[in-house]
Parts: sequence; structure tokens; C-alpha cells
Amino acid sequence: MRMRSLTLAAASGAALLAAGVLPASASGAVPKSAQEGSVSAADLLAKVKSCSQISSGKYKTDDETSATIPVCGKNGAVFWKADMDIDCDGQRTTNCNENRDPWYQDDTAFHQSDGKPLKAESLPYIVVPSSSSIWNYSSAGIKGGGVVAVIYNNKVEYAVVGDTGPTKIIGEASYATAKALGIDPDPATGGADSGVTYILFKNSKVSPIESHSAAVTLGDQLAKQFLANN
Repeated sequence: MRMRSLTLAAASGAALLAAGVLPASASGAVPKSAQEGSVSAADLLAKVKSCSQISSGKYKTDDETSATIPVCGKNGAVFWKADMDIDCDGQRTTNCNENRDPWYQDDTAFHQSDGKPLKAESLPYIVVPSSSSIWNYSSAGIKGGGVVAVIYNNKVEYAVVGDTGPTKIIGEASYATAKALGIDPDPATGGADSGVTYILFKNSKVSPIESHSAAVTLGDQLAKQFLANN
């Protein structure tokens, strides 16, 4: 639930299967690489070339930029194309703490099955804008633990919806998401300026939220459904 000053950042550098829940054992390992699953980045990107805007307005990627990013709708999913800022919030770890991240917060909007905040360093998750007059993510069928296909540089990484951010800014994901996609994960100076596509599958939920293996398995199934239905 980062409310970072991006001015400071710039200065410093389809229904879900069955009941929609796929249980699996939790895994804390950082994903080593992406391509994950069997659906290619090219096939997913081919389905999101055009945008049917569902948000009432558009989002900024940073405090200084103009609002140019819409939330778009497809059968069974919503998507946007933006940048990637690095979210290091949640449990303190070697690379995610107040010493490494000037905007560090020790909590996330959604929590692990044991009630603790998520671990940005090891769990691929994305940040959705907090609900506002621009767009209400929950009304669109997006929930904490929902599955997301994050695409960058012809790679696919499956993540979960793990945190909420500012109401007017979009394009942020965890340290682990960036690292798996080959993006510099440094919370102060890393990220990607553009070229990141986020496809969020409606009414999906990984259980437990901290299981990346469950996100990959369910994400691959939902990606195949997405291709079939669009």
C-alpha cells in the first residue's frame, strides 16, 4: 500500500476453474526465470493489441507524467500496459527493508495465510491502484490473490494481486516479479520505464496467496482459457 513520492523516486534514480481456488503448498523460493507455463508471451500479447477502456479515466505512471494509461477489458480479464516501479513492502528481508527502500512499509494490503504481510523479495505480486472514481478493482472482479500474467521482453511471469497503491498511479510490482523478468529490482533505482503488460484474470484466487507454484499452475490454465475466449 505504498504512497511513494515518485518525484523523489525520479530524483534518486470466463469463470475460474471449479470454485476458483487452487490449493498448493507454499513456496518461498524466488523464481529463477520466466517463461512460466506453456502459453507464450506473443500469444498473450496478440490478444491485447486493442483496448476497450473500462476505467472512467486514465492513470499516470509517475507523479510527474500525464494520465495516459487506461484499464482495458477483455473476456475474463482486465489489462493495462505501463511501466514497472518496484514495490518492496511487506516482511523485512535482505533486499526489502527501510535501508534499501526509501519508501519501505512493513505491511501489504493482502496477507499470507498465516496473517503476515507478503514477502516482496521472494513472492511475485503486483500492485493495483486503490479504488477511486477512476476505477474500482474489486467491482471488476479483481481480488487479493488474483492471478496476473506479467509480460516483459517476451517473457511471462505469473504473479498475484498482492498490494494496493496510490489512486492515480498504475504500474508497480514486487522485487521478485521484476527480478524474474530481468528488470533491475532495486527499489530506489530499478524498474522499467515502459513495455510491461499486466493481464489480470477476473474472479481468480490463489490459495494460499504466498504459493508461487500455485499461481503458475492456475495462471497457465487461465491463460489458455483467455486465448480460447478472446
